Amino acid sequence: MKLRQLFRLLLALSLAPCMAWGQARTQVRLLLDQTTVKPGQTLMAAVEMQTPAGWHTYWRNPSEVGGPGTATKIVWTLPTGITAGEIQWPVPSKLSDQAGDTHVYLGTVRLLVPLNVAGDVKPGPQELKARVSWLECETECIPGKSSVTASLTIGDEPQASWEAAPITAARSLLPSSAPQHAIAAWEGEATGDQRALLLEWQTEAKAADFFPYENKAVEIGSKTEVLPSNGGKLRLRKLISKTDAGWPMKVTGLLVANPASPERKGYEVTLPISDALMATAAAKVEPFSLVSLLPMLGFAFVGGLILNIMPCVLPVLALKILGFVRQAGNNPGQVRHLGLMYGAGVLTSFLILAGVALAVQAAGGVAGWSTAFQNPQFRVIMCVLLVLVALNLFGVFEVNLGGGALGAAGDLSTKEGASGAFFNGVLAAVLATPCTAPFLATAVTFAFTQPPPVLLAIFLTVGLGLATPFVVLCWQPAWLKLLPKPGAWMLRFKVAMGFPMLGTAIWIFWFTANRLGQSGVLWLGLFLVILAAAAWVWGEFAQRSDHRGAAVGIALALLAAGYFGILEGELDWRTPQSKKKPKLDWQIWSASAVSQARMEGHPVLVDFTADNCANCKFNKATSIEIGSTIAKIEDHKITTLAGDFTDADPAIAAELQKHGRRGVPLVLVYSRDPSKPPRALPTVLTPTIVQEALDWASQ
Repeated sequence: MKLRQLFRLLLALSLAPCMAWGQARTQVRLLLDQTTVKPGQTLMAAVEMQTPAGWHTYWRNPSEVGGPGTATKIVWTLPTGITAGEIQWPVPSKLSDQAGDTHVYLGTVRLLVPLNVAGDVKPGPQELKARVSWLECETECIPGKSSVTASLTIGDEPQASWEAAPITAARSLLPSSAPQHAIAAWEGEATGDQRALLLEWQTEAKAADFFPYENKAVEIGSKTEVLPSNGGKLRLRKLISKTDAGWPMKVTGLLVANPASPERKGYEVTLPISDALMATAAAKVEPFSLVSLLPMLGFAFVGGLILNIMPCVLPVLALKILGFVRQAGNNPGQVRHLGLMYGAGVLTSFLILAGVALAVQAAGGVAGWSTAFQNPQFRVIMCVLLVLVALNLFGVFEVNLGGGALGAAGDLSTKEGASGAFFNGVLAAVLATPCTAPFLATAVTFAFTQPPPVLLAIFLTVGLGLATPFVVLCWQPAWLKLLPKPGAWMLRFKVAMGFPMLGTAIWIFWFTANRLGQSGVLWLGLFLVILAAAAWVWGEFAQRSDHRGAAVGIALALLAAGYFGILEGELDWRTPQSKKKPKLDWQIWSASAVSQARMEGHPVLVDFTADNCANCKFNKATSIEIGSTIAKIEDHKITTLAGDFTDADPAIAAELQKHGRRGVPLVLVYSRDPSKPPRALPTVLTPTIVQEALDWASQ
């Protein structure tokens, strides 16, 4: 028997005398938000429990210390045609003592239960009964039970109850739908039957906790460890113990903002659990260390070596060495001296580049590889740069330095002696910069996120890689015959190097786009397509034809449209998600959700949509989620529901067919008057169509 199971057994045995003795102190009554309800509607019931000061009852998952069977239970005895739904549990408090942590309710709590009235229930008075059982604890624990009743009339005209106000107040204490930007990931491997789970949440809250739902397959520890965080994120660590069922694939429960505050707010989540590698990448900030630096120095050196066989460097490499040999006559020492001066020119160039990089680093204020990649704006920039590098390597466009600067470097490099050799090295570095190699991109990206000494070391190592073959060959000119001959293979090699760049861009796109909003994948992907089109226009017409003026204008227009229309307009990419106001609070559609909202007196807007429906996204972007429509929805207190038909859903298919549609989009507007049928809007919407329908529904 596991230790925790043994502890629970001992706890239950120790509580048995208490349960057999005392008398429960909690007062219970049954509230209804309506005294009269129409057939076919839903009303809300509340089991109100008033516990004395110092005592508490338990949430749906009391935690490992509370033990199984301690949560409050409600058993209904209802007339034919009236059925009870699941208990809707308010966000609990967390109580800590020597035994551990438990999820509890203090003082007064109202457990909400929807009651569904069938359409064929006969009019007249009805009596509702419920038997409530619970466990209440202070220093001792006492089981309690109570039978509660309430009267309800089935009639033609709904009539609100005086108890509707406390029930409405109880609704505000229920958890909200899942927040954006919450992830779960394993932290490393398991130790025996235990494994650490990391939860990361983008929120403006100062503190957070996770209250898991009950799970028979695993035990999630009640203790929560808060980890260091930044960028508006909170990180939590929970310890999970598995059973014979193995490790879970997802975790469900409540993310609770400011759990110690009376104004705490809970968010219901179901989070898939990523593997240990993703946990490290997404939820753990690694400090700088020599272990992380050495591989990057290796990448930098190999990247510099590869630059020597790129089309912009290799064709002139042998010619420069032979030129040094001719300058020095038959003096090997002089050739070696010129080679070293060439290497000094390369390293000096990369020192200058490092200085520019340090200025960029200081302006961006980025420190730390993981820290930088936890910034969505940084990831968008890196994704764009990598796509441009790939397009450059594919030959879509070329990166050319200004003719004046390149000409000056070329003039200096034609001089003989040490100064000419030095500027030959400068020229080689200048020629190499457009030909970014895959290993080099990884190392330089890493350098931009590190302290100045590390950045300097990376850039000098790249220069060392570029200079080494030339210096070695100056010491051994006979080895020139080992150099590969320039040819068409060089262009193929350059194109091949573009695919690792593109793969890296896709990798960054994968964990960035969905952080930019629900449609982030679509809009960021579309921006990259526009970016590629602008690069093609630039390369094909501005660089390789006589239509430079028109091509420059078209390329700039495409970039402006993509940036301002997508990055700024649709994605608002520079604003952190935690600071963005949600456009609309879309709840999941169901027939009961529609009935519930109308029963509460709210008009309803239902948007049946799908991720692959372009018309749906057009309607939402141009007519629904715009300022004037949102203001009208908020003013009229209209409930917004979304039905996702991306995957097959029989209920949505039946609803579409009911309204004469075989597919999405379908937008329905329901009046606050339950007797009126819904209005189906056209497949192509305008703001006027939507807003006139909302005005009709609110009358």
